[in-house]
Amino acid sequence: MPKIVISEFMDEQAAASLEDRFAVVFDTALVEERATLLAAVAEADGIIVRNRTQVDVELLAAAPRLKVVGRLGVGLDNIDLDACKARGVSVKPAHGGNGSSVAEYVLTGALMLRRQAYFASHVMLAGEWPRQALIGREVAGSTLGLVGFGAIAQETARRASALDMEVAAFDPHLSAEAPEWSGVERHDSLASLLEAADVISLHVPLTEATRYLIDAEALGRMKSDAVLINAARGGTVDEAALADALRNERLAGAMLDVFEQEPLPAGSVLEGVPNLILTPHIAGVTQESNARISQMTADNVRAVLVQSAEVHS
Repeated sequence: MPKIVISEFMDEQAAASLEDRFAVVFDTALVEERATLLAAVAEADGIIVRNRTQVDVELLAAAPRLKVVGRLGVGLDNIDLDACKARGVSVKPAHGGNGSSVAEYVLTGALMLRRQAYFASHVMLAGEWPRQALIGREVAGSTLGLVGFGAIAQETARRASALDMEVAAFDPHLSAEAPEWSGVERHDSLASLLEAADVISLHVPLTEATRYLIDAEALGRMKSDAVLINAARGGTVDEAALADALRNERLAGAMLDVFEQEPLPAGSVLEGVPNLILTPHIAGVTQESNARISQMTADNVRAVLVQSAEVHS
């Protein structure tokens, strides 16, 4: 019976749906125990991962029977795509499964950071009443700047428009004639977008071109009352430069869901930084999106393995 190893959390019902035809090893501790993971995949035909399991040359060498990698999400920077291609291993991301979750996260961040009223619980409970100090701004009429304009950014744009936000975007990989630009102000450069937007949201993969895309120079181009949201990939923002900008009030606020090192190390440069919201790579994970992505990934892996079995029968 073909074997599937699941190394990170997944909807249990979706995982169970594979047991009719496959031997399933579902152990979320594997992502923390590399040696155990490598032993587990020795006879695996498929593996299902999120963003922390490194599907690299070492893992592929340990899994000579591997035919498919199911990705519970869309980011692929933890998967060596060239090595998978060379080995004939299919890589199946769950496109479209978490767009609404990420869009809601981004807009929640925009609302919270623009309003600046949601950091006051401790002073309220201390008997203070800082009403005037907490008069913030609405998102209506402000400009949402999207860095990258793929499917999730487009979903975010649609929802932002319903909040009466102006939407602008920069994406050098999307043709200027593409119909997706309808109703969106297209910028020819990242610099012009950063200078114009009140809310900047990143929607790019981590590549050599996007590493530290938002660095000290980029942050310096943003309005001092602008806010930054990164629910894309860690490493696209220079965390030390961001911490400096927030401490010196050169930026009004930021919300980060992804980081250069996950989990955050002790003594992180982000410790104690004001007007900063941190979440543990959870923007695309809700109960609903987890169920969608998990079933989509289970179906993707099943389809590859069934087709492979039919070819070799």
